[in-house]
Amino acid sequence: MKTRRGRGGGRPSGRPIGEGGGRDRQGALPNESVAAWRPRPLPAGPGGGGAWRGSGVARAGRLRFNFVMSSPEIASLSWGQMKVKGCSTTYKDCKVWPGGSRTWDWRETGTNHSPGVQPADLEEVVKKGVKTVVIGRGMSEALQVPASTVDYLKKNGIDVLVLQTEKAVAEYNALAAQGVRVGGVFHSTC
Repeated sequence: MKTRRGRGGGRPSGRPIGEGGGRDRQGALPNESVAAWRPRPLPAGPGGGGAWRGSGVARAGRLRFNFVMSSPEIASLSWGQMKVKGCSTTYKDCKVWPGGSRTWDWRETGTNHSPGVQPADLEEVVKKGVKTVVIGRGMSEALQVPASTVDYLKKNGIDVLVLQTEKAVAEYNALAAQGVRVGGVFHSTC
C-alpha cells in the first residue's frame, strides 16, 4: 500500500493515499471551514486612531476580507486641548476621519476666525470617504463657517453639522459610535 509523504523531509505520514490528511483541489484541508474573521484593534500609529473591523468568507479555498475603518472617538475636550482615543497627541485644533486624526493647522489654508472654515480645510477629510462632517466652531462660536463651505460639502453628497465645539464633539462621538463614516474639524478655543 502506498502512503502519503508528509512535510517533514520526505518521511511518510503513515496514512494511506485517499484516506484524508491531504488538501482538496482548491487547497483546503478536510474539515476546514472559515465562517468569520475578526482581528483585534491595531495600535494607533502617529496621527492614527480607530480600529479595524473585518469579516472573511471562504470561497473555493480562498478568503476575501472586507475592512471598514471606524471613526476614532474624541476622548476629551477642554479649553485649548483635545485628545483623540488611540492617539497620544494633544490637539488645539484637529481634523478626524475614519481611521485617523491630525492637527488642523490653519496656516496651511490661511484660515482665520473670519471668514472662517474654508473648503480647503475639509478636502483631506472629504477624501477619506466620509458621509457626514461635523464642524466645531469653538467654545464661544467665534469661528465662522461661510455658506460656500457648507455648499462644497453638500455638492459632494456629505451631510454637514455646524455646532459649538462641545456640542459638535458630542454629536461626532454619537455618530462614530453608531458606525457612521463621520469626520470633523474642531476648534477648541474661542
